[in-house]
Amino acid sequence: MNTASPLIAASRVSQIYAGRDGSPTWALRDVSLQIGRGEFVCLIGPSGCGKTTLLHLVAGFVTPTSGTVSFAGKPIAGPGPERVVVFQEYALFNWMTARQNVEFGLRTRGLGRKERRELALGALERVNLRHAADRYPHELSGGMRQRVAVARALVVEPEVLLMDEPFAAVDAMTRQALQEDLLRLWQEIGISVIFVTHNVDEAAFLAQRVIVMGAHPGNIRADLAIDAPHPRDRGSAEFAGLYAVVADALATHTRRAS
Repeated sequence: MNTASPLIAASRVSQIYAGRDGSPTWALRDVSLQIGRGEFVCLIGPSGCGKTTLLHLVAGFVTPTSGTVSFAGKPIAGPGPERVVVFQEYALFNWMTARQNVEFGLRTRGLGRKERRELALGALERVNLRHAADRYPHELSGGMRQRVAVARALVVEPEVLLMDEPFAAVDAMTRQALQEDLLRLWQEIGISVIFVTHNVDEAAFLAQRVIVMGAHPGNIRADLAIDAPHPRDRGSAEFAGLYAVVADALATHTRRAS
């Protein structure tokens, strides 16, 4: 972890929402976390532990009840092009082609139509979908739609990619292919990734660090360094050991939270 000059820093962050009966519900309590440039970090934990809330705070969708969240040393006051989110739902415009969906994020940049088109096609090429540039979302598989969403995120050249269980809605084989594609893009671009998952295998395969979160209230229970190099072989004894470390930490802290 590069903590000398973290790209993302959360300091004693708490987030409170009103419950159904009006009483306060702690989504997060006293969370502190630093993420360096180029790191791949997975957030894992049970439902209600605040994984998505923490991601939304970094995205700037919400502001913390207390504490601070900063990007490159400056408080996050709202969404910004340097922090882009890929959701579990594909969030594509059904009336636009794949290329037009990718172009959409470039429209506020004052670029000409030709330049937008070239950048969009280049982003689709990166995710192996240039051949599908003129197809509409309903003509694409779930995995292809999520690749379009990733291309749309990357085309604006963010410094942080925020991913909220992005591969949960696809089948196991497609999920593994998407994970491999994401690792390739992360290594090529050097972008920071914060990836929310509930899947132990996914966290062990992808992450350099796994942040284990507990619920009631949501907070960080463990910060696991995953030192194994990429790519990781799921059939190896080394990967079995990584899986066991993450699974044991999750089970231990889930029991403590319940």
